[in-house]
Amino acid sequence: MAKSIYQIQIALKGFKPKIWRRILVASDLSLSDFHKIIQTTMGWTNSHLHQFIKNRKYYSPKMEDDDFWEESNSVDYKDLKISDLLEKEKDKIVYEYDFGDGWMHDIKLEKILPFDSNIKHPVCLAGKNNCPPEDCGGVWGYAGLLEILSDPEHPEYENYIEWLGGEFDPEYFDIEEVNELLQEEDYGCFDVWW
Repeated sequence: MAKSIYQIQIALKGFKPKIWRRILVASDLSLSDFHKIIQTTMGWTNSHLHQFIKNRKYYSPKMEDDDFWEESNSVDYKDLKISDLLEKEKDKIVYEYDFGDGWMHDIKLEKILPFDSNIKHPVCLAGKNNCPPEDCGGVWGYAGLLEILSDPEHPEYENYIEWLGGEFDPEYFDIEEVNELLQEEDYGCFDVWW
């Protein structure tokens, strides 16, 4: 397949109002770099394991000490590109981040555009709403957190503010900040052991 530009929507599953981003990336982008771009554009900190899911196959980096790798229908994505999983417009995959909290993201290939070296990529074109805080308990935990934060009289309010390190705005999204991070060498993503 000739190199092209993919317009992709990333949307967190199971939460309203919708938390989403629209990005442009090269079709020959590695899945490991795509993971970093998702982390940066959504606002995660790359602190947990992740995988891509398509047709009941799980694409992730192979861990040396994973005794169940062969039994789990897993594929080492080391040599795979995004175009290996998303081939035509409207193709979808799922990206799971943090197996404990289970943050599931719908990834949809919205458009395939001709490659143009003048188009800056990766780039975030649009998005809405703040990424949930890490380790808040998944979609249900995040909903509970927002309920507590909406009531300063709630007995847990001060504990949550302290845990968050200050105020939290669920509607916050700064596209300029995201695009600045995407221009960094490692797409603004924290480098951790996986």
